[in-house]
Amino acid sequence: MSGKGIETLFTVDVKKTMTEQDQVGHNRWHPDIPALFSVEQGESFRLECKDWTDGQISNNDDPSDIRDVDLERVHALSGPVHVNGAEPGDLLVVDILDIGTFRDMPWGYGGIFAKENGGSLLVDHFPEADKSIWDFEGIFTSSRHVPHVEFAGIIHPGLMGVAPSQEMLDEWNRRERELVATDPDRVPQLATLPTENGAVLGNVKKGPEFDRMAKEGARTVPPRENGGNCDIKDLSKGSRTYFPVFVDGGKLSVGDLHFSQGDGEITFCGAIEISGWIELRINVIKGGMEKYNIKNNPLYEPGPVRPDYNEFLVFQGVSVEEDGTQTYLDANVAFRNACLNAIDYLKTQGFTGAQAYMMLSAAPVQAHLAGVVDIPNSCATLAIPKAIFTKDIMPS
Repeated sequence: MSGKGIETLFTVDVKKTMTEQDQVGHNRWHPDIPALFSVEQGESFRLECKDWTDGQISNNDDPSDIRDVDLERVHALSGPVHVNGAEPGDLLVVDILDIGTFRDMPWGYGGIFAKENGGSLLVDHFPEADKSIWDFEGIFTSSRHVPHVEFAGIIHPGLMGVAPSQEMLDEWNRRERELVATDPDRVPQLATLPTENGAVLGNVKKGPEFDRMAKEGARTVPPRENGGNCDIKDLSKGSRTYFPVFVDGGKLSVGDLHFSQGDGEITFCGAIEISGWIELRINVIKGGMEKYNIKNNPLYEPGPVRPDYNEFLVFQGVSVEEDGTQTYLDANVAFRNACLNAIDYLKTQGFTGAQAYMMLSAAPVQAHLAGVVDIPNSCATLAIPKAIFTKDIMPS
């Protein structure tokens, strides 16, 4: 066991839902969710984390649990952590010291979400739910559902963030409600708005205060100014994050651990999702937001631990819609086309479209913006490490 002498401040039983735990975390962002414990600056500690769906996915071959996931229950977060002495305007300096899986749960899962329940980047090509189970052997993983692939993972938290101020929360809700109002019947929906159904608010008991917070609490699905669900695969052990502080104590929370993920997490449930543990150390830079002109959004410093893949097969895409519509420097369209081009190629190598899609979302593929200045087309690339395949997939 790593981290000798490091105290575990938040524990979970993977067989119980978050509301059944001895310590109850949360699945909404709200400044009034009380911290579960406090830490001193420079103190190291461990948090245990449930998988993002709060245990809704089973290790079997049936994708119906992916299809039927209750998204109002996500993400199951561990925290909040109050950092003594942290005040609005400061920066939290959060070091990931170590991170890992539970020994009695040596597997994770990925999946394609159904169009009616979340969707994905390529939802019109893959509207039906699918699932892949990934088994772990040390740092390596493989899947019975995606054959001929094995790779080393970079375990990382998909979600890490601080509590918003009330003013920031109100602004999130305003702008996201306005977006949804532009096309309220869209499937998938344009944004996930606050809902009382499934809300978990830590130690806040059911009653008027709970109801108020549930109606206001922001869903944890997107990344926002507080960090949140950023899904940055290189933020593994040894990494450092500088979070702007918006409320007293910062109120840091962590969850959505991944064994591995490709840039973009393109299937939505695209990383290899796990329950596990993370060890952190937090310091504070007083007045750091003004000193370093960090008004919103964290600053990241990746760690030194990552798979040593140096040879890639790279696919590119440009910002022209599939129906031939010309866009103006739309990087999202360009990246989507790079993904589709990679999937089309992998289908010639014996993979089904769904297998290729889930593999691109789970393996440590690299996405880049090659150009966003050459009007009218932006260019995006998707690079697949050659070494992850157990058979030759190169053109010859």
